[in-house]
Amino acid sequence: MPLTIRAVPDSDSTKRPYLKLAFANPYNLSLLVGGLAASVLTLNPIPALVVLGAEGLWLLHAPESKTLRRLLWDPRFEQLRLAIEQREREERMRALEPQERQRVETLVARQQEINRLAAQNPSFTGDLLRGELLKTRKLVDSFLDMALTCARYERYLDTVDLNELDRDRQRFTARAASKNTPDAERGIAKKNAAVIDKRMEKLRDIRNYLGVARGQLDLIENSFQLIADQIVTMQSPAELSGQLDDLLDGVESIKQTAVDTEKILNTMEVT
Repeated sequence: MPLTIRAVPDSDSTKRPYLKLAFANPYNLSLLVGGLAASVLTLNPIPALVVLGAEGLWLLHAPESKTLRRLLWDPRFEQLRLAIEQREREERMRALEPQERQRVETLVARQQEINRLAAQNPSFTGDLLRGELLKTRKLVDSFLDMALTCARYERYLDTVDLNELDRDRQRFTARAASKNTPDAERGIAKKNAAVIDKRMEKLRDIRNYLGVARGQLDLIENSFQLIADQIVTMQSPAELSGQLDDLLDGVESIKQTAVDTEKILNTMEVT
């Protein structure tokens, strides 16, 4: 049975199951089973005692070895994490148009290029680099979130005929202002005109959000390209950190705006 390991964020590496990986790797299992089998076949307990003692020492020290973590365990966890993220990303991107899916895939490739170039820069130490690369991952996730939100809002706006809505508003407004309209109908016409005015205002809010969000998507793409150009010559992770922090601040601001926009959309879908 293949070893199954849940992907754990870099910031939570202490929870990675190093002990499980040290025990379940095929080389360890082969030596352990081979030693026990030799003991059984030769009817000699010494091979079993030796291999069990060695296994105990291995499980005691190997999971805590920083060298083994860096050379063996962490690269495998990274491969698993990337594979899981890729599957999840592909599943979510099904809701996007082909052109938007390509934008996400291009950004992911750019992120991987930044990670590779940063790892090659001798000015970046391991711990500092890990924190900055985590930010690039967050930005890719946020890019996909915003792209999905924009796509959903645009699909909703495509279902609304603004010209027809404006004609209805004018019709109700004119009916409310007409002296020939009975009082009861005039009151209803005013309410209808007010509702349509409110709908049109909310639609403008959604369009405003789309304009800002689309601009932020462009900014993330352009900034990733700039960082890839600059990172080879950067002298300190602080140079990278400042640019990434600015992008994350912009993303967070748009997320807060999206909360209000989501309420607007939910209200309009109900009505």
